[in-house]
Amino acid sequence: MCAAVRSIPSKLTASLRDAPVTIPALAALALFVIWATSQAGYPLTHWAPGGLLLLALLGLAVALIGLPLARVPPAVKVALACLVAYTALSFLSILWAGVPGDAWEGADRTLLYLLVFALFACWPQRGASATLLLAGWCLALTVLAAFVALHVNAADSQRLQRMLPFGRLVYPTGYANANAALWLMAFWPASLLARSRQLPWLLRGVLAGAAVLLADVALLGQSRGSLYATPLMLMLVFALAPARTRTFATLVPIAGGIAVAAPALLRVGNHLNDDEVTTSAVHGATVAVFASAVAVAVVVSLGAAIEQHQRASDAARIRVRKAIAAGAVLTLIGLLAGGWVAAGDPVARLRHGWDTFKSGRGYAANSRGSRLTSGLGSNRYDFYRVALDEFVAHPLVGIGADNFAQQYLEHGRSQETPHYPHSVELRALTETGIVGALLAAAGLGAALAAGARTVRRSPAVDPLAADVAVAALGGFAYWAVHGSFDWFWEFAGLGAAAFALLGLACALAPAQQRRAGSRAPPPAATVRRLRSWGRPIALAVAALASLAAALSLAAPWLSRLEVESATRIWTKAPRAAYARLDKAASLNPMSAEPPLLAGSIALRFGDLPLAQREFAQALARSPDDAYATLELGAIASSTGSRMRALALLARAAHLNPRDALTRQALAVVRAGRILSVADLNRSILRKAHQLG
Repeated sequence: MCAAVRSIPSKLTASLRDAPVTIPALAALALFVIWATSQAGYPLTHWAPGGLLLLALLGLAVALIGLPLARVPPAVKVALACLVAYTALSFLSILWAGVPGDAWEGADRTLLYLLVFALFACWPQRGASATLLLAGWCLALTVLAAFVALHVNAADSQRLQRMLPFGRLVYPTGYANANAALWLMAFWPASLLARSRQLPWLLRGVLAGAAVLLADVALLGQSRGSLYATPLMLMLVFALAPARTRTFATLVPIAGGIAVAAPALLRVGNHLNDDEVTTSAVHGATVAVFASAVAVAVVVSLGAAIEQHQRASDAARIRVRKAIAAGAVLTLIGLLAGGWVAAGDPVARLRHGWDTFKSGRGYAANSRGSRLTSGLGSNRYDFYRVALDEFVAHPLVGIGADNFAQQYLEHGRSQETPHYPHSVELRALTETGIVGALLAAAGLGAALAAGARTVRRSPAVDPLAADVAVAALGGFAYWAVHGSFDWFWEFAGLGAAAFALLGLACALAPAQQRRAGSRAPPPAATVRRLRSWGRPIALAVAALASLAAALSLAAPWLSRLEVESATRIWTKAPRAAYARLDKAASLNPMSAEPPLLAGSIALRFGDLPLAQREFAQALARSPDDAYATLELGAIASSTGSRMRALALLARAAHLNPRDALTRQALAVVRAGRILSVADLNRSILRKAHQLG
């Protein structure tokens, strides 16, 4: 073992020399971990500057390493071309989007994922350098998960209520389902890497223990999406990944460690309303998390060490493989039998699940007991209904990137106001239509084909590369499966990591070899002539594209910074706040947010003419904005323009038909009374505080 450990630095150095893009890729992964520590990169002010950094890293790689297009496999080229086209379509959707500012932001996020994929997929990787990237990211998230567990353990009852509202851990992402996905996206690569016989036995044990810790912390989120995504992932892993026996042998101790800690972890959320029980439950869960992770790390390390040191005969290996296969079958039978007993009548369970999904009835926030077994109650059925209706109404190119919010406000039935359809597939269909969905499917399909080629062809040349590709594809697959019924595209800390993992699997694909009898290369003189003309043109196009991308990422980010600055100072320095909002409006001429905020501030100071101008400007940028329409109707009523007030308030009620305040305002004006702007805004503030 000592000799093997001593050889690691020399192998890694040689691998980095062969794959120098590993250095900027490490910087990108560090950025993703930073995003994970705060809202998973959801706010624009987090991911937009990160996008500029990724653009700089990509440019640095091209400038210092060069872009070896001849070595890029054809499938990866197809994936890049399709994703470039999908990004371009997202930007074009600004032209027909009802809310152009949101469409610009959505297109920029798509651009971010394109940059990540290009950085990780366009340069070839080796097994050792790819292991450094993937294992480093998994272990960094494991350290973060351990910090979260210890932080929760040290929290008092008030902080526990903030970190675990309704018994679900939302720290550090702010959203329980995103929390679970963050840890489980690293769980699958860690588990699948731990099975690789090409890695040192100690690293395999550490990765197995890390997988247990990641899954345990994910359980604190009580995410039903992760509960349903996990069996789908298991089916994908055992159906598509090679070395099933080895995979099973690694997953058994990992699953055992998770099962040991699970009761203590679920008890935390089930008894959160009782402070004393919760404090003791949190301490017990923390001990269970670390004890199970350490125990599994020791078990897997010992097994890997024995495997590496024991030179078993072929017959002995066959006997061991058969024994493990028999154990897998027995385990599967036991799990099916146990699941049958626990679930009861499967037909009744399926009917109950569908009823709760369609009706939206399910687990109450203040109820006791496990949320994981409470059915499928949520408003997603209604989200999907509206998304599909919008797709049918706009089938070709959709309604525009990130333009779902206003459509649901107008056509939804629940009291929620979702900004996104809560599904990666429905997002593509609804917002970019058939054209966008086909481009996205073709791009991701080509990338997955390149990753699959790595798994099939690399074992003979670089066995570690095949193992890393399987692990990276496992992380991407979890994001795609769980993201099929949640809004993970909008969390850059999740989406960027997923596209990095997909790109890493592509980078490990063997380079395309010239076939015998293929067309001969053009003469050297022709090549020199083409290069003399083509290189300056390519450099000019790349420079212009980079500049456009940088401006597109920077302008909305700087605008949002000005908006946030204005929100902090408007009570003490309203004139400075107006100036910053004017600057924000000029930086982002498509967003209605700056004039909406300026109009709201003007109302607080009783300046109705200024408020009217600002809300009119907001409507010019976003004609279907219900709030600006409501406020303009109220101002028209207070200034004696009853007919205009009636028209505007009726329009606001049409845009937001479930809002009781809008309906009441319209009823007041219809009754012949004057609507008080001050009273209306006090009611709006009261409602906002109640929702908060």
